[in-house]
Amino acid sequence: MKDASQIRSALLSWYRKTRRDLPWRRTRDPYAIWISETMLQQTRVETVIPYYERFLARFPDARSLAEAPADDVMSLWAGLGYYSRARNLQAAARQVCDEHGGQLPEDVDALQSLKGVGRYTAGAVASIAFDRPAPILDGNVIRVLARLLDLREDVAGAEVKRTLWAEAEALAEGPSPGDLNQALMELGALVCVPRAPRCLACPVMDRCAARREGSAESLPVKAKKPKPKRARAVCALVERAGQQRRFLAVRRPPSGLLGGLWELPGDEVGLRESGPEVLARALRDRVGLSVTDVEEVGPVRHVFTHRSLRLDVYRARTGPGRVAREGYDAHRWVSRTALDGLPISAVARKALDLLGDG
Repeated sequence: MKDASQIRSALLSWYRKTRRDLPWRRTRDPYAIWISETMLQQTRVETVIPYYERFLARFPDARSLAEAPADDVMSLWAGLGYYSRARNLQAAARQVCDEHGGQLPEDVDALQSLKGVGRYTAGAVASIAFDRPAPILDGNVIRVLARLLDLREDVAGAEVKRTLWAEAEALAEGPSPGDLNQALMELGALVCVPRAPRCLACPVMDRCAARREGSAESLPVKAKKPKPKRARAVCALVERAGQQRRFLAVRRPPSGLLGGLWELPGDEVGLRESGPEVLARALRDRVGLSVTDVEEVGPVRHVFTHRSLRLDVYRARTGPGRVAREGYDAHRWVSRTALDGLPISAVARKALDLLGDG
C-alpha cells in the first residue's frame, strides 16, 4: 500500500483521540482479550458487553473456564448465538492449561493451534495483548481496505483475500500494532460504515482511492447470500403426572446446530404439517412418550444464518414411563423455575416466553 506509514500515523492519532471506552480496551490480559474477540465475531458490541462482563466474573482465567461444568459455560453464553464459539472456548482453555501452563501463548501459530482460533483471532490477541505485528481481517477491516484500495472484485475471492491480508500485514508492521488494528476496526464500525460512509470524518480520506473514484458506497463487492430456507418444527411443554409439577427438558448433542443447549422436546416436521397428531408423532419418535391433553399455544419464529424457522408450541401431559431419547444426549424432569434457568437457545426462550408460567 502506498503511503502506509502516513496511513498508520493518521489512524493511530485518530484512534487515540476518538476511540470508544469499551471494557476489553481497559486491559492487556490476553485471556480477557481472547474472550472479547471471540464474542465479537458476528455480534454487535452493544450485545457483547454484558455477556463479556458476566463471563469474566464467573470465569476470570483459563483454568476456571477449563474446569467449569459445560452447562455453566452454556448458561452464560445462552442468547449470544453461534454456540460452537462457547464449546470451542472451553476446549481451547483446556489446551491452554495442558500445553501452556494456563497462560495464552504469544506466538500467532501457537494461538492458531487452539480450538476455534483462526487467523483473525490469533492476530488480534497477538497484536493487542502482546504487541506483535500480526494482521487482522474482519468485516470492518475488509471494508476499510477495499475502499482505500478501490478493490472492485468479490472480496471472498482467493486472490482478493490474499491481497487484503498482505495489505493488513503491511499496516501492522510498526509501532503499536494492537492500536493500529483496533483503529482499523473502529474506523469500519463508526466511519467507514456499509451505507452512507462518513467520508468527511475519515482520518485517511485523502488516501482513499474509492473516494477519489466515487465508488466508496458500492464497495466492498460481495456475492449475494441465498435467502434462508424455510423450516418448520414442533415442541411441547410436557408435564408428567404426579404430586409435584415436573416438565421434560432435553439437551442437544454437543456438536451441530445449538449444540449443548437445552430445549423443549420436539422435532422438525414438513412445511405443511401441523396439529396435535404431528406433535404426538414427534414426541413418540424423539423421547418415546405418549401424550394427552394436547393444547396448541401458538407459533414462534426465528431466523438462523441459513434457515427461517416456524416453531409451533404446545402443552401436553404424559403418564409414568421411561424417556427413550433419540437425537438428544440428556434429559431432566424439572420444575418450571429450574427449566427457565437451564442454558437454552434464543428460539427455546421464545417458546417459553409464549407459554408464560406454564
